[in-house]
Amino acid sequence: MKALSFLEADGLACARGGRPVFRDVGFRVEAGAALALEGPNGAGKTSLLRLIAGFIAPVAGTVRLETKEGAAAADPEERGRLAGWLAHHDGVKPQLTAEENLAFYARLYDREADVIDTLDEVGLMRARALPGQYLSAGMKKRLALARLKLTARPLWLMDEPLAALDVLGKRLAAEMIATHCAAGGIVVAATHEPLGLECAKLTLGAL
Repeated sequence: MKALSFLEADGLACARGGRPVFRDVGFRVEAGAALALEGPNGAGKTSLLRLIAGFIAPVAGTVRLETKEGAAAADPEERGRLAGWLAHHDGVKPQLTAEENLAFYARLYDREADVIDTLDEVGLMRARALPGQYLSAGMKKRLALARLKLTARPLWLMDEPLAALDVLGKRLAAEMIATHCAAGGIVVAATHEPLGLECAKLTLGAL
């Protein structure tokens, strides 16, 4: 995992479909820390994640992701190569088993050797042969968390990481976030509930 120094945003403004979503948003997250994005529906939490990832461009402002080597990933494509994305939708292929789903992404990220251990870590070993279409919503979220870990990317962008999870699943997600931060990673998570760990918070308000 590439070592990061910080993630910083300054004066960000976003519009979707010609409608302003947020403006003048700024923050700084140091390596080893997490930031929780909070706010009502429509405040722009997911849009801010997508902007950080480079999926959409800001109307104004800048995003800067700097590595320990001093290289600043200001370009969206360069920043995207350092980011692991956990979307609100699970992205599970329904006809593939849980193991086959994860193996597909493991090949993509050159991490085939870690599939079984990662399935075990997220509590899916007993469901490893179950096709994706038969996995519960919570199991699909666990599989998405496993996929995120396999990216081995230092910046995690997470959209509602606790949604659909039971108490044990939420504890697992919090532990994975804490472990990632302890290893020097950065996490930015849009959430409607506490992440279950100490972190900074940024509250967006609907315009």
